[in-house]
Amino acid sequence: MRLQDENRMILINLRLNNAKTTLDEVFFLVQNGKWRTAANRLYYACFYAAGALLICYGITAHTHSGVINRLGLHFVTKGLISLEQGKFYSNLFYLRQSGDYDDWFDIKETDVLPRLDPAKNFIETIERLIREKS
Repeated sequence: MRLQDENRMILINLRLNNAKTTLDEVFFLVQNGKWRTAANRLYYACFYAAGALLICYGITAHTHSGVINRLGLHFVTKGLISLEQGKFYSNLFYLRQSGDYDDWFDIKETDVLPRLDPAKNFIETIERLIREKS
């Protein structure tokens, strides 16, 4: 399904707003020591932003892995997103997966806190790319 330009911009802005709101939730969770949920929300903040970027460029992905793949293929390999940020997003996905589905995997403060600034930077990079495209 191809979105009309107006609807596409509405969806992009909705996803970016979701990214920012979800990132704000992370800081609340961190203040309360909710590390597993903070890791989950940190991933989703980046996921919403990545989804907005793909929509902006007319690229579809139907799974979380698909978003990672398309982001790498269309943005990391072309140097629009750094390799470091691409790896960060991919690693954040695996942290979230482990936290959500592995009963024995314990997410700690040291798993979340070092990822706060890179997540913020990841989202800012995506916002910049969307502004440049629009």
